[in-house]
Order: sequence, then structure tokens, then C-alpha cells
Amino acid sequence: MAELVDAADSKSVALIRRVGSIPSPGTIQPMNFCSNCGSRVVLKVPEGDLLPRHVCEDCGTIHYLNPKIVVGSVPEYQGRILICKRGIEPRLGFWTIPAGFMENDETLEAGAAREAREEAQIDVAIGSLLLLANVTHARQVHVFFRARMLAPDFGVTHESLEVRLVTEQEIPWNDLAFPSTEFALRRFVEDRAAGVEHHHVAEMQRRFPGIGAASPPVRAE
Repeated sequence: MAELVDAADSKSVALIRRVGSIPSPGTIQPMNFCSNCGSRVVLKVPEGDLLPRHVCEDCGTIHYLNPKIVVGSVPEYQGRILICKRGIEPRLGFWTIPAGFMENDETLEAGAAREAREEAQIDVAIGSLLLLANVTHARQVHVFFRARMLAPDFGVTHESLEVRLVTEQEIPWNDLAFPSTEFALRRFVEDRAAGVEHHHVAEMQRRFPGIGAASPPVRAE
């Protein structure tokens, strides 16, 4: 089945998308009723705007759909990198780094640390910014940090089938879940070898359905 989402996602939303009940990224997600007053909404370009929005003509509320932020980190302990095998869709069974959607009322760094606990049962000290990835086709922005594990303790969770500490040579490059995962890991090992901590900016390209590899990202550093 073709992949419909290209980033960390909740299990329920990912499964719904796979059976076609939620449009794939790049389309306007339908909305029927206003969350403010319960009246029906219409899709139109509001006065002074440039794009179609869901508008409630009873209470005047304009419902904006904005990009989601995904936060994560590349955790390291004594030279080895922690990776997780995904236990949920999308990309079930493929390897990734701890990451997920940012929650309200938390910073980027707090969100990355929370995801590390939720996906690998690890406590980390969040370090420097590693990657800012524009995933425009999925209406997402991915933000990854370098991170230091505070102890060599880790474990599986409901989101991870397996968790490992690996060397650079042991990274399963052909079985990584997402283009942003691969890009972050490659920049991490390159920078570490060079003794620098650059931050990188790139545009992630759409992964072709049924093909493991994505088209090369557009780098903008």
C-alpha cells in the first residue's frame, strides 16, 4: 500500500489515512462544523486573505490549517547512536530516531526530550540544533537536535519494536523510515567526524510510493 504520510504520526491518524478516510498531505482537509459554535462552515477566501479557509458564517470564526511541527533528536552515548524500530504506522518496522509531533505548551527542546522518553525510555540532555527540515508536501517542519544520553538505560515502548545503541557502521541506512531521519543522521556523523556542530536546513522531497528511497533532499545550508 502506498505511504500517505511522511513523518512521525499518531497510530490512529496513520491508520485512518492508510484506508483513505483522511486526505493525503497537500489537499485541503474537509471540515463540516465550526468548533466554536457548531454551525456549518464553508470553504472560501476570506476578505483580505489569499487562500481558501474554512469559515463559519454564523459566528465569523476563520479556521486556519497550519503546518505541524515534528521534534526529535539524535541521542548519543559514548560514541554510539540510539535508534528505534517503529512499532506503529507509518513505516512500521523501519528504523528512526526518537521524534514526534510537538505538543502545546512545550518548547522544541522539551518536546524532543519527551519523545526520547516516550519512544526509547531514555533521559537526554538536549544539545545543539542539528537539522531544520522543510517537509512542505506533508505540511510539516521537522526540527532535530543533538542529544546526550544521561545513562545507557533504554527500552522498548508501545511505539518501538526494538531499540539499539549502534555505531556509525551499524546504522541500517537502507531501512530508515523517513528522508529527514536519514538526512539528520548523515549530517550528524559527518559533523562529528569533522569536529563541528553545524545546523543544517533542507527541503525534504516526497517519498515515491512503494519505493524505499526518496528523491535527494534539496540542501540549503
